Amino acid sequence: MVEQVRSLAEDVESVVREAMARVLPAELASRDPLVRRSDHADFQSDVALAVAKRAGEKPRDVAEKLRRQLDTVPWLASVESAGPGFVNITLSDAVVLDRLRQRQSLPKLGVVQTQVDEVVVLDYSAPNIAKEMHVGHLRSTLIGDVLARVLSFLGGEVIRQNHVGDWGTQFGMLIQYIVEHSEHSWRRRGADGQTGGAVSALDALYRAARARFDADPGFKERSQRRVVALQAGDADTLALWREIVQESEVAFQEVYDRLDVLLAPQDILGESFYNPFLDDVVDELRRKGVLEESEGALCVFFDDILGPEGGRVPLLVRKKDGGFGYGATDLATIRYSIQERKATTLLYVVDSRQAQHFDMIFRTAGRAGWLTDGIKAVHVQHGTVMGPDGRPFKTRSGGVFRLAELLDSAQRRAREIVAEKAADRSDVELDEIARIVGIGAVKYAELATSRTKDYSFDVDRMVSFTGQTGVYLQYTHTRIKSILRRATDTAAGPARFSGDLTLDAPERALALLLDEFATTVQLVATTLEPHRLAGYLYTLAKTFTDFYEACPVLKARSAEIRANRLALCQLTAEVLSQGLGLLGIAAPERM
Repeated sequence: MVEQVRSLAEDVESVVREAMARVLPAELASRDPLVRRSDHADFQSDVALAVAKRAGEKPRDVAEKLRRQLDTVPWLASVESAGPGFVNITLSDAVVLDRLRQRQSLPKLGVVQTQVDEVVVLDYSAPNIAKEMHVGHLRSTLIGDVLARVLSFLGGEVIRQNHVGDWGTQFGMLIQYIVEHSEHSWRRRGADGQTGGAVSALDALYRAARARFDADPGFKERSQRRVVALQAGDADTLALWREIVQESEVAFQEVYDRLDVLLAPQDILGESFYNPFLDDVVDELRRKGVLEESEGALCVFFDDILGPEGGRVPLLVRKKDGGFGYGATDLATIRYSIQERKATTLLYVVDSRQAQHFDMIFRTAGRAGWLTDGIKAVHVQHGTVMGPDGRPFKTRSGGVFRLAELLDSAQRRAREIVAEKAADRSDVELDEIARIVGIGAVKYAELATSRTKDYSFDVDRMVSFTGQTGVYLQYTHTRIKSILRRATDTAAGPARFSGDLTLDAPERALALLLDEFATTVQLVATTLEPHRLAGYLYTLAKTFTDFYEACPVLKARSAEIRANRLALCQLTAEVLSQGLGLLGIAAPERM
């Protein structure tokens, strides 16, 4: 069991609650103490403003009563009532430094393990077999990866699920086209061994097959017969299908490895996996009265989900011809995750344009009795990656931008910039730094944006060493590690927090921010918003820069102050490294 420690903000909230219990009526004493960070003190409570009217008193008088109670707390350096009813609270230097000392001595920096009872099935990325991963897969893949890392870090059991599209009519169409055009060789790899070989060829064949399917009734009929053969288990058809799936999975994994995300081949559960369960799902939904027949199809309707003309919009489960809609597969996925994997939480990191679909799926699963009060399902919505011009990201020819090509452009630009700053590095070193910087830049730009918003992919801005970029965070980490190495070389003495010092303002600002790391990680888990951690880390890096410029470390005026400032450097490096790790971004020792 990991030892845990509360944040200073939680301690302040606790003593304010105790003060509220002594000076407020019982029905008001349980209110939120409204404690937050302040520019006028370490923390500020606004609760007097919120409860005064119901208490029949002036806010200023309530604040003064709270102040008198809090004045007796020994680890508070000062408490003031101010303005119309604020309570400003400043902690003692000793308690701030002692809390940092506790955090640094504990595994995971003493972060409370709030997810230990959770089994989370996390569905993300979800590319399609026989198609190249494109820029549209970036957001789901990276957001899902951070949530997997954070929830695991907090003690949860996270089951990663990559729900790839590997079944249906399109495979009968593609396989039939390959059979009829054996002159097209797709069983090949790129010369560099990277994505762009077999799957690139399959992607082109798929587009050709689609054009033929739409234009040639005879080919369409033969493709439909091929679908029947695939579903019936025809040996030759299945063998070709498996080969296509295997090549695609290899290509996907190359991209995942390049992005350094946690997804692995064993995380793939495609639509084909759930195909054997679809009849049972339909039978169960019929028995429970969830399905309605509509023009020969089986659907689920909702009185409050209406189309443009006022008619009810159906969730199609089984088609008129006996085939199944996407809804059936998604419902089978939920049932399997709950019944077989014992999930307590289902998270789907999917484009916001699918909001209505998932609303219908979740409500149907609720009607079926699969989603109960103890099990939640959440559509973790995200926006779109745009080009620098603010329009949907496309290639010059207007096609969808390949994800591998996008990563190439970031690494090329990163190498150019790094080469300008470190001309003495070898080509091998430059390539490695460019990889770390380029991939980190792409990931941070994605994760620093609120997931529900669109954002522009601008390589030049992403790989900048200044501003809110991944490169700036990585550079700050290497800068701190350099300071710590120099401290060792100059025998500056051990880094340690002392409870006897008076902190300068920049030291205090950095110390209080370091204590907020645990709260920030918890916030990501509850809101499912990685940008909160990304923003915190940028603020931390900037606050460290302010501290370093104002407070000499190696040339501090005393050994005790030097040791304390080195400890601040060391803990900042640890928090940056841990935080970047949760974002899936490398924290290099040197750049």
